[in-house]
Amino acid sequence: MVEPTINFCVCVPARNEAERLPVLLDALAAQDWPGPVMVSIGVNNTTDDSLDVIGRAQRQHGALLDITVAVADFAPELAHAGSARKLAMDAGLARIAMAKDGVLVSTDADSRPPVDWLRNIAQALDRGADMVGGRIDIDSEEPLPPAVSALRAAWDAYWAAVRAIEDAIDPLPWDLAPRHGDHTGASLAIRASVYQACGGVPLLATGEDWALVTAALARGARLAHPADVYIAVSPRLDGRAEGGMASAMQQLYRDAEEGGRPMAPAFYHWRERAMWRRRLRARADGHALIARREPLLPPMPHDMALEISA
Repeated sequence: MVEPTINFCVCVPARNEAERLPVLLDALAAQDWPGPVMVSIGVNNTTDDSLDVIGRAQRQHGALLDITVAVADFAPELAHAGSARKLAMDAGLARIAMAKDGVLVSTDADSRPPVDWLRNIAQALDRGADMVGGRIDIDSEEPLPPAVSALRAAWDAYWAAVRAIEDAIDPLPWDLAPRHGDHTGASLAIRASVYQACGGVPLLATGEDWALVTAALARGARLAHPADVYIAVSPRLDGRAEGGMASAMQQLYRDAEEGGRPMAPAFYHWRERAMWRRRLRARADGHALIARREPLLPPMPHDMALEISA
């Protein structure tokens, strides 16, 4: 059992998630982490009985979970993913801001973390990371159709090949292989000091998690993707966030139904990009400079058909 040297607060945006919150909260109560797990739930623009569900979970898991709830009704133009995640994470920050080694852990209401999720995140932080991304897996309770599963496996193989190229050319001592490549709001740990320094979650309708990571990297933060940090999520097609996981699943289903081979950047583009990073990283401020300059580069052409196993 890991000693509780890190003060975690798991932060969950929730909008009409009464059906799915019990799965997440049960999984958090089952963590092999000592002491009660601190949880901050941001309930926004909600018309279901999410608050009653959270209250029942707190009574059921009172010795294992320490839950607080922030409630807000955002105006229509602000009722989006950025506001929702910021509500949950800022409320979590208020709970741990004065604590040594405070860490915010973002997840989503339809997630199911394994029992060693927090423990493995803690180990990555102890190895020098400032942020820890978790691999996104599909919940085994909601399996994908065979054609969709095959296409997802093809994309997984493609990204594994990209990471192998990067690891060979521009390895990072805090993000060593084997590693995955995910760092989304469904599983993203960030030190409270880093979160504060980069201004917290930006108020973006979509992509708020990627923007937070980019802002932290631009200040020199170190991001790790350990293979043992992962989380299961629902492959639902009716997600709350525009451009989020549900949108990605919709595109995956469309591509599978069309039966073609999606296009992706050829691997030599990734080799060139990794060499560009390595050259820049040789500078004293290279790590942060990469994060600031890379979003400004032209997008890679999608000039290679994805290999899909029969």
